[in-house]
Order: sequence, then C-alpha cells, then structure tokens
Amino acid sequence: MFNFLILFFLFITSSYNQTSGCTDRLASNYNPKATKNNCKCWYASAKVKPKYTAKLSDSLIRTSGLTPFDGLLWTHNDHFDSEFYGLDLKGEIKKKITLKKLKYTDWEEITQDSSYIYIGDFGNNNLGNRKDLRILRIQKKTFYTTNPEIDTISFSYPTQNDFSIKKANTTDFDCEAFVVLHDSIFLFTKQWTSQKSTVYSLPKTPGKYNAHLKEILDVQGLITGATTLPTQKGIVLCGYSKFLQPFVVLLYDYQNNDFGTGNRRKIKIALPFHQIEAITTEDGKLFYLTNETTLKKPFVNTPQQFHTIDLSPYLKP
Repeated sequence: MFNFLILFFLFITSSYNQTSGCTDRLASNYNPKATKNNCKCWYASAKVKPKYTAKLSDSLIRTSGLTPFDGLLWTHNDHFDSEFYGLDLKGEIKKKITLKKLKYTDWEEITQDSSYIYIGDFGNNNLGNRKDLRILRIQKKTFYTTNPEIDTISFSYPTQNDFSIKKANTTDFDCEAFVVLHDSIFLFTKQWTSQKSTVYSLPKTPGKYNAHLKEILDVQGLITGATTLPTQKGIVLCGYSKFLQPFVVLLYDYQNNDFGTGNRRKIKIALPFHQIEAITTEDGKLFYLTNETTLKKPFVNTPQQFHTIDLSPYLKP
C-alpha cells in the first residue's frame, strides 16, 4: 500500500509539473517553458515561391501522383493510360513503363514502402458512387519486368450509404492522397463541398476492408497529394482552393498516427491558377510537385508543369 501511494504521488507531481503550450520554435506563440504541446500553435502567413518550374511533356496533361524510386520521380496520368513515367529532377521523361494487364478507372496517387509501389485507384469525383475503390500493390523487384507481381487492396468508406449518382465534384467520398506508414495505409479525402479532409486507415495487405474513420482535418481546401518526411515524423499534403490557389499543409509533432493531435501549418504556393496534383520529396527539404493542365475559358489556360519548392525554412531542423 505504501509503495502504491509513493507511485501515485510521483505521478501526480510529474503531471502538475508539466507546462502546456506551443512547443514549436517556428510558431508565433512558441512557449520556451512548455513541456507538453497543446496543439494550439499559430503561425504567420507564408507563401513559398518555386525554385524551378518546367513544362511537362504533352503525354502528362493529367499527371496525378509522384514518388521517387530507382533514381527517378515516377508519375502517371489519372485515367487515360496505364503507363508510368520516370522523370529526372528537371521534369524530363527518362523512362516509360507500360503495365498492360493493369486496368485503371481513376488513378490519383502513387506511393511506396521498402518492398512495394502502391497505386491509388480511388478517384470518385465524377459520379461519387464507385463501389470498386482499390489500391494496387506492385512488388518493386518486378516493376521493370514483363509480368510484374500485382495484388489488390479493396476498400469502402464506413460512412457512405448512399450510392446514387451525384453531380460531378460534389461528393465527400473522393480521394487523391494517401501514405503508407508501418503496417497501415492512411487516406486523406478530397471533400468538394466542406473543403475538409477525412483521414481513414486500413491495412496495407491485400484484402477487402471497411476503412476505419480516424479524424477530420479542417484544411480549408481540396487535398490532392501526400508525402512523408524521410528523416523525421511528419506528413506534407498538397492541394488547392476553389479559386485554384495551391498550398501545402505541414503535419508534425502528432502522437502515434493521430495527425490532428499535432501542429498543422498551411503555406500558400506562389502559383496562381495551378491545380497542383502531386507532391514528393527525397530529403525532406526540397519538394517536387506537378500540376495538370487546367483550362477554364476565357481566363485560365495553365499547362502541365513540374515544380521544385524549398520547405526547409518551415520545418523543424
């Protein structure tokens, strides 16, 4: 009993000794005395200019997804071919692979782990009623072969009960971004009406799953891509506003994989009227993005492009 009281006293004392506050040195309300992050950091508005921009090949007018693998940045179109394009750091196509047996509906994202490349065939903005949402998993060591090993992770949203046809670009069950962390996949939805993003999780192994709803992020925009930080715990999302103002959202200092428990910072990209569709990084400092062709007569005529931005000033060293 005495030992229990001692442990209880130590627990209470340590709890009271903790100071809650903003622990991010880059935040405007940083509290150097804080020992526990209160997830209420706020930041000065920021806008980053691309360090490099180049027009992509006309074969990539619908570029959607970007990931580094084997010395190149791999991208794809969202719905009119089953080819993968390997880009150099200038955005020029250096290699092309056609996976003939790989069927597509709406490929929106590509990511990877140590053994597999994952393709997100889960775009759902057209009618909002897809029942064949899936992620294709390609074994890396067979990626260049004529008969790659491919399996399927199928899923559904637990909160979608209405599969009637919707007006284009109105559904909350569209998705264009995901990451793979440890044994799980995390989806970040593109919610056309609410301008929020719901996070769902599911196993990264083949099978049919009812995705687990984790949390809703108020990103105030349309999320189109995601990438992880290679040297620290964090995720960077990309997207654009309804007025085609692109941005990135930095997520870090969260507990476990509950992304809403940490700090969140939104940074605009100085590329007006660009529909940014993909983001990736190799070192967690320089980030590569692509935008698809956007034509909205008579004012907007933006070609497909490749960009490099430096986010190191906005990330914790």
